[in-house]
Amino acid sequence: MRILLIGDIIGRPGRKAVKSLVPGLRREYGIHFVVANGENAAGGKGLTSATAEALLESGVDVITSGNHIWAQRDIIPFLGGQLPIIRPLNYPPGVPGQGYLIKGNVMVVNLQGRAFMRDIECPFRAMDALLEQMQDKMPIVVVDFHAEATSEKNALGRYFDGRVSAVVGTHTHVATADTRVFPGGTAFVTDIGMVGPTDSIIGDDIETVVQRFLTQMPSRLVVGKGDCLLNSVLVEVNEVTGRAISIVRVDREMEQGL
Repeated sequence: MRILLIGDIIGRPGRKAVKSLVPGLRREYGIHFVVANGENAAGGKGLTSATAEALLESGVDVITSGNHIWAQRDIIPFLGGQLPIIRPLNYPPGVPGQGYLIKGNVMVVNLQGRAFMRDIECPFRAMDALLEQMQDKMPIVVVDFHAEATSEKNALGRYFDGRVSAVVGTHTHVATADTRVFPGGTAFVTDIGMVGPTDSIIGDDIETVVQRFLTQMPSRLVVGKGDCLLNSVLVEVNEVTGRAISIVRVDREMEQGL
């Protein structure tokens, strides 16, 4: 099975790039399943039901998220299963939504890191508990680890090596060049990257971000404009064993106006 995992989608430019590029990528690589992080798809922060529907219509099968999933309250009623959207598994009990989703023979799990982020429940133990409670374990398990620290992402990938098919990092919006398959058969990359304007600072308008650093004053961030970059990784998995065969970067550019 070939699974495409797409980095954080940033606002309207990111959604346009997904709509323009993903159908062609599915055909070019014979992709069977697409997972995309959509927590910044609505105006650069959060997700709405309309933006989620647009991503699903563009060829995305499951939408993962992270700490910004709560930014648009419109999406909260849809986190209960009406749409294939998941929030981080390791939020406390009683929080709306679900942390994993099973579609066909694939289980997609969303985790959130704690280093330099909100101190929620332990992602390592939350994932351990999920794997233990799954009586009929899915052969293919893909984890989107939405985290800030590269060491935390690497540690989680190593900890679950051989127990899941892939651990891919999101959140920093900066693509890393460390795609690999660990000895136990788990595909890994520290961060997939983003789908957003190339001429930006992690997707946002350059001048707005620079002024924040210069003045230390709060200001509203604005999604950047111009040509767009789509960062993703393609993971090939043995459907019987669940072990990853390969992981490669798939990056594409989309010119403004397409």
